[in-house]
Amino acid sequence: MPTDSTPQSPQEIQAAAQKFRDDFAAVTAQIANAVVGQADIVQSILTCLFVGGHALLEGVPGIGKTLLVRTLARAVDLSFSRIQFTPDLMPADISGTTVVMEIENESGRRERQFRFQPGPIFGQIVLADEINRATPKTQSALLEAMQERSVTVGGVSHALPEPFMVLATQNPIEQEGTYPLPEAQLDRFFFKVLSLPPNRAELSEILNRTTTAANAAVSPAIDGPTLLAHQRLVRRVAVAPSIQDYAVRLVLATHPTNREFATPMVGKYIRLGASPRAAQSILLAGKCRALLNGRAAVSTEDLRAAALPALRHRLILNFEAHAEGVTADSIIANITDTLPTDAS
Repeated sequence: MPTDSTPQSPQEIQAAAQKFRDDFAAVTAQIANAVVGQADIVQSILTCLFVGGHALLEGVPGIGKTLLVRTLARAVDLSFSRIQFTPDLMPADISGTTVVMEIENESGRRERQFRFQPGPIFGQIVLADEINRATPKTQSALLEAMQERSVTVGGVSHALPEPFMVLATQNPIEQEGTYPLPEAQLDRFFFKVLSLPPNRAELSEILNRTTTAANAAVSPAIDGPTLLAHQRLVRRVAVAPSIQDYAVRLVLATHPTNREFATPMVGKYIRLGASPRAAQSILLAGKCRALLNGRAAVSTEDLRAAALPALRHRLILNFEAHAEGVTADSIIANITDTLPTDAS
């Protein structure tokens, strides 16, 4: 076996795939010890974690978004950092800054030197809580970190630890005191997941857990090196050319100027379609889903399942869509319902 422990033989790959499923299930079980319901949301967040992407979790206050992220951080053996976004938060409060420190040199004399003081972005799982409460200037401080996995301060680039994941929560933009996220930043989120209110049974169980002496026990199920190995395994899952072409056509179908694949609904309501990052997200999420279902190759159903969370935050709707109450989710559903799986 090679020095990087990458599985090579069919038996090794099969064993690695089984461990992938076991570890995914183990983290899910640990989260369920503290979080009631939200199974689809948890699976979407864990998909982002296991493929190396970032997630944006949107919902009204009080439905457990922050709890879910905190619990995930406890279920994996990674360093955790939390940033509370507020209107007065500055970019340096996120990335860090260069400060003057007095240190003792080799001759015993004290001298002043410039030293970089890392900010809270230097965690492995970073909770960006209520990200849309900060100004766009401060929100943009995450751009380099999310894409390049590094931070540049004073002309010096500082690498972030691996694995690295940003989990951002936001309240709906209609809420008072919030700012819409810049499109360039939205595009860097692998998935946008909508957190829905609990149903009757779930709300009752929440009360049982939070108004009694019960204390949820959450233990780490995986560590960083294991997670990195899983992320590498996802990228090795096979994709047939026709299946990859379906992912390409899904994204091209969101562009109103593409007369070959765009539906009349797209042409009427979308101002700007999804970027190539959307195709990357759909394909990687499809690979993860194939692994979880014990398959060695991706299917069109895997891609269709990933289309909604991968595309909903990457479509820019026009005025007519807003005026008529048309949502990105309904347009994506229209695309997946009408786009043929066969390219011919």
